[in-house]
Amino acid sequence: MAFATFQEFFAMGGHAPYVWSAWGLTAVLLLGAVLHARVERRQVLRQLRRRVRREARQAGHAGEAQPIQTSRGRSTNEA
Repeated sequence: MAFATFQEFFAMGGHAPYVWSAWGLTAVLLLGAVLHARVERRQVLRQLRRRVRREARQAGHAGEAQPIQTSRGRSTNEA
């Protein structure tokens, strides 16, 4: 190992503030990107469900519109 102790490892030869802040910022940005994508996916699916219901009503179909299937095979009509 390049460092004799964990204390030296965490100090990074005097470069710890730069190294650990870079790691932390990278982790925060990756987590933010994942969370943002999940929120947007939910919003798009919600908008699509509304659109399908609205178009079904306008077309004069009786009953509930067909559920939209997600990529995982689940119905999006589940609230």
